Amino acid sequence: MKSERTSSGDAMKTSYGFKTVAEGEKQGLVNEVFHHVAGRYDVMNDLMSGGLHRLWKDAMVAWLNPPKRPGFAVLDVAGGTGDIAFRIVEASRRNAHATVLDINASMLEVGRDRAVRRGLDANCDFVEANAEDLPFADETFDAYTIAFGIRNVPNINRALEEAFRVLKPGGRFLCLEFSEVAMPLLDRLYETWSFKAIPEIGRMVTGDAEPYRYLVESIRKFPAPRAFARMIEAAGFERVTWRDYTGGVVALHSGWKL
Repeated sequence: MKSERTSSGDAMKTSYGFKTVAEGEKQGLVNEVFHHVAGRYDVMNDLMSGGLHRLWKDAMVAWLNPPKRPGFAVLDVAGGTGDIAFRIVEASRRNAHATVLDINASMLEVGRDRAVRRGLDANCDFVEANAEDLPFADETFDAYTIAFGIRNVPNINRALEEAFRVLKPGGRFLCLEFSEVAMPLLDRLYETWSFKAIPEIGRMVTGDAEPYRYLVESIRKFPAPRAFARMIEAAGFERVTWRDYTGGVVALHSGWKL
């Protein structure tokens, strides 16, 4: 059931879960996954993680520590439903402005509706675009965040280069992603949960197990933290480090444009 983790961004270009697909094919397949799950995405996050994703996202925003003054601009990539962006805006006492970027229109539609309901639409813009080709000028943002999205980007190296480009000098990169469980007992429990329970939960909630089978497989293919840290450094970031949470279930990577 296990599959070897990739060690470079290039290897992820043709990795669709455990399947190898033609270069250029992955993005369309991933788009279909998220069109299918958009309406139940946040419900499924709670079910799949036992609610822990909320704590991990809170930890991400706490480490960012957005200033409580006007003018702080953050780009949240692959953040269609707004979970990270809303947290950042609230942590700044509604002073920060968040641009939520996602390649998937269905996810963005969910996010826009949630922003209106929360009264945060004035603090958030929603942009449909590709993480590999950001439609923003150089040195536009104070922070770039991406949570559980980088492994779905075909050309991760290109996305990291784009993150570096659009950040201002002194800007912060933060990436929250599923990682490599290091605890012997937990890794077995986590694997059983991932491959047996999550697709079945997906089938019961959304009527289709396949999108969730891809999602858990993509986690197993994503580079281990040290390899991913090297990729972040190769894009130009400095002071690159990471923190593990829940025994290594997720890792939060940080880098600075200095």
